[in-house]
Amino acid sequence: MTGGSRGIGKAIVCRLAEAGANVAFVYQSNQEAASKIACDITALGQVAWAMKADVSKKNEADSVVEQILEKWSKIDILVNNAGIIRDKPILTMSVEEWQQVIDTNLTSVFNFCQAVVRPMMSARYGRIVNMSSVSADFSNPGQANYAASKAGIEGFSRCMAVEYAKRGITVNCVAPGFIETDMTMAVVNLAGEKIKAAIPVKRLGKPEDVSNAVMFFVGEEASYVTGQVLKVDGGLTLGGMGWTNFSWVDANIGTLIVFVMNENSSDAVVFRGILGFG
Repeated sequence: MTGGSRGIGKAIVCRLAEAGANVAFVYQSNQEAASKIACDITALGQVAWAMKADVSKKNEADSVVEQILEKWSKIDILVNNAGIIRDKPILTMSVEEWQQVIDTNLTSVFNFCQAVVRPMMSARYGRIVNMSSVSADFSNPGQANYAASKAGIEGFSRCMAVEYAKRGITVNCVAPGFIETDMTMAVVNLAGEKIKAAIPVKRLGKPEDVSNAVMFFVGEEASYVTGQVLKVDGGLTLGGMGWTNFSWVDANIGTLIVFVMNENSSDAVVFRGILGFG
């Protein structure tokens, strides 16, 4: 699994381990957090392996998969969860900011899927879950790179699902909405109630809501499901959000200023933080 050291990724790693899987997860920089997760899981009698790698680099993805195969002989499940945001309007977005997001979010999916598909084909079994976002369909100004990467993941997953279904490999996507993680708490602290009001179920999602969806796709209950996108968003994308204006005024890396206007109110609320749905 990629992107497993915090938030949604941490929840998925823990759920997989609780279900009895030997879990190898990739992190890029936070060794302390990754080591703690691995130790916590090991203390519960399960097996976890924290591996440092740059998921955007093909040779590092190949090395991760080779090491896992050498240690455990097979890979049954792949969850691609690594992702970053570099939000800016298109006019001021640099080529580097565009490419960083595409490489980390989308190219990494290709890197790891290509690396695991041969051993999965040999086993005639595989479960691949790629993390998309409601941003693939729900357009947010300032997120052209992020939205493109997530839409690309969905298109890629459908193609791969068709190519390898006859080999016993399923490929699906989970598209989270607004989930409570350390990335979104700055926004939640300032405008949590306004955000909840815009979500039909009137609450923010939890990382466990997303891990539940992943567990469905990797289980036998979903053996006849492939090429699908499951939105875990509390109904956010159903069209009843009540937002008529949702735009970035300033979008420096790590800090966004967002105007949210409710169609039933003349009040606009302004809040700062990171708004990355997935």
